[in-house]
Amino acid sequence: MDIEELIGKLDLGAKVRLLTGADMWSLPALPGIGLGPLVMSDGPIGVRGERWSPGDPSIALPSPTALAATWDVELVRRAGRLLAQEARRKGVHVLLAPTLNLHRSPLGGRHFECFSEDPYLTGEIGAAYVEGVQRGGVATTPKHFVANDSETDRFTVNVTVDEATLREVYLAPFERVVRAGAWGLMSAYNAVNGTTMTEHRALQRDLLKDEWGFDGLVVSDWTAARSTEATAAGGLDVAMPGPYGPWGAKLEAAVREGRVAEEVVDDQVRRVLRLALRVGALHPVPGTEPGTGTGTGTGTEARTGTGADGASAATVPAGEDAPIDGVALAREVAARSFTLLRNEGGLLPLTGVRSVALIGSAAAEARIMGGGSAQVYPDRIVSPLEGLRGRGDVEVRHALGTDPRVRLAPLAVPCRAVFLDADGAPLAEHPLAEAEARWVGRLPSDVDGDRLGAVEIRGEHTPAVTGPHAFSLVGSGAFTVVIGEEVVFDGVVTPPGDDPATAFLSPPEHRMTVSLTSGVPVGLRVRHLTTASAGMAFVAFSLGHADPSPGDDTTIAEAVATAAGADVAIVIASTTPEVESEGFDRTGLALPGRQDELIAGVARVNPRTIVVVNAGSPVLMPWLELVPAVLLTWFPGQEAGTALADVLFGDAEPGGRLPTTWPLLEADVPVLDVTPSGGELAYREGPLIGYRAWERAGRVPAFRFGHGLGYTTWSYDSVAVTGTTVTVAVTNTGGRPGREIVQFYLAPPEQDPRRPARILAGFSAVDAAPGQTVITTVYLPERAFQVWTDRGWRTVPGEHTVEVGRDVADRRLSATVTVAG
Repeated sequence: MDIEELIGKLDLGAKVRLLTGADMWSLPALPGIGLGPLVMSDGPIGVRGERWSPGDPSIALPSPTALAATWDVELVRRAGRLLAQEARRKGVHVLLAPTLNLHRSPLGGRHFECFSEDPYLTGEIGAAYVEGVQRGGVATTPKHFVANDSETDRFTVNVTVDEATLREVYLAPFERVVRAGAWGLMSAYNAVNGTTMTEHRALQRDLLKDEWGFDGLVVSDWTAARSTEATAAGGLDVAMPGPYGPWGAKLEAAVREGRVAEEVVDDQVRRVLRLALRVGALHPVPGTEPGTGTGTGTGTEARTGTGADGASAATVPAGEDAPIDGVALAREVAARSFTLLRNEGGLLPLTGVRSVALIGSAAAEARIMGGGSAQVYPDRIVSPLEGLRGRGDVEVRHALGTDPRVRLAPLAVPCRAVFLDADGAPLAEHPLAEAEARWVGRLPSDVDGDRLGAVEIRGEHTPAVTGPHAFSLVGSGAFTVVIGEEVVFDGVVTPPGDDPATAFLSPPEHRMTVSLTSGVPVGLRVRHLTTASAGMAFVAFSLGHADPSPGDDTTIAEAVATAAGADVAIVIASTTPEVESEGFDRTGLALPGRQDELIAGVARVNPRTIVVVNAGSPVLMPWLELVPAVLLTWFPGQEAGTALADVLFGDAEPGGRLPTTWPLLEADVPVLDVTPSGGELAYREGPLIGYRAWERAGRVPAFRFGHGLGYTTWSYDSVAVTGTTVTVAVTNTGGRPGREIVQFYLAPPEQDPRRPARILAGFSAVDAAPGQTVITTVYLPERAFQVWTDRGWRTVPGEHTVEVGRDVADRRLSATVTVAG
């Protein structure tokens, strides 16, 4: 039977039930029509699943900004296929990714979770991600539609932006992924030009569904749907999470009373069922035959979507591709994303090195991902220290230097999570790798949520140092903390602000000091009073710890002494979870703590100093001219250390190019405003963000958009144009194999200071052996020659200049492309 027949079998109550979550992460099943539950999951770098818990590990790829830094759509497709494989392993049908918001400002708190400052690069990488995931029979929901480019007041902010800027810049990546056949889309928290996005008929229904022909499902960001009639009329299809919310009985009543047409609900249900068919969650009821209506499926096929151009890719059997080695791919993507910003004297790759001073807190405890919805728990993390020591052919001496983290890391000892009923009787027990308990969504299957009254972390710690040890409770709610025989905390911790996600994404920290004796074990117990409501659990707390410290002055001096005696010094400089995470924006671009001072001190005693920047978004580098080499590793995922060793010692080439501009001074950044005024955030800069704004302002950044060095050299030999097709010849003029990202920029016939001087219009990754010439061809998209006007899209006639080069400023060849109006 086809979808229309299935809709005809449902009464209004059943239809409405399909439109709101049955719980935190899934839509309800309707066995009578063969519909199973539709399970959704965060994350852009790994599939979390229904249990956000260390007990349910996930592959952790590099951050989305790192994916974009590869400028390699085929590699991103492979990453998408891995994510689909992970999703199927965890029973997930819908991946709540990728994030297509732009790097409007480097202060944006989720900068690391977005791809780029450029809408074209964002769209191409996003489309490859969508195609890769959906080829594996798993839906994507590109997000957050639209103009959710910063975090401050994200639930209430009204973004004001003119239509041309909205169309040409912020909507462009979403239009691209719709053409790529995205099966879902997520509506944002914020308002645009006065209308909350979940209610925005002009953007969700008129533009997305009618103009672009989007036949997928629009799901709200979690708790973003806050009205009944306006959201239904505005084009929203599913309100998450559930079962509570603005729809349910309220929406059913609105239909019965004529305030919402039942045809609206039918279209919402149609989109849910279409998605279920595509991901294999809708099966024929025994005794019926599948029809051919708007899609068919038996659960063994995964069908790609139809884009706005009407094209539909072939049906691909789910699981047709051979299994992907997640560890190997995570390592490959990391190395391909690492961006070599500076390499004076050819210090890298390292040769003939016998001793390395490896310095920094992130050297031993790698920061592999940003916080919030992007966070997952991998079953292994290779730190830089482990990666370099794993080579075995070089002596690696580690020194802390300074620890910039404001919060204490969870105590790294095996613990147990004990689930208790209201009377304190045990319900179940689960092992923990460290002193952190987290179940957001579903509890473990052996825990009776209706009886849950508390969760305890229990463990034991044997200190290595005598003295005052720092402990921290991180969590929201009622807690009792016992260290040894002493109750060190008994009270309630309340999260600041009005963002409900803060309670589990970035909960507050309470510090305690306890005197301990070296070698004498102490018991640990943290009890958290909690319940599970309608099957949904919100368990997220940890016990942090730090040994007594002699202080930064002493540890920095020790690190400088270690660096002075080594052949090479490598400083791992990092941001921290307090700087880059969901729920808040950055307040500045400086590296946190005393890391700048540490780097300068190391560079003074060792002229062969390499700084490895472990950050998801731009940081200032006041020490830049003091060090010969700077390597940007972004948030590199679980294989951070192995990939770093590969690149430092030349087993792999750093393949990354900057997907966003890196400033020299914060005052030079063209767009810094991320804090609303009077509830509004005005995009007054229009289309001039990123490199477009830097060029028009005449300011020189530390490193331009598209910049990145490899381990070989290239000549750009010739360029030819046929229509809007551009062919370029490049030659590897160095002594080793390499990869080059050939970038194509398009300048309009006439310059307008209110518009970009040039825009990225194409790129191509090429590989070549020493001395080899490679020819590559790109097809400049029609949209690159168009601008938005009051009458719609208009092609700008005349002679456009296509410029080819290594980055936005290093343009080596040019040619003319003539188009008619």
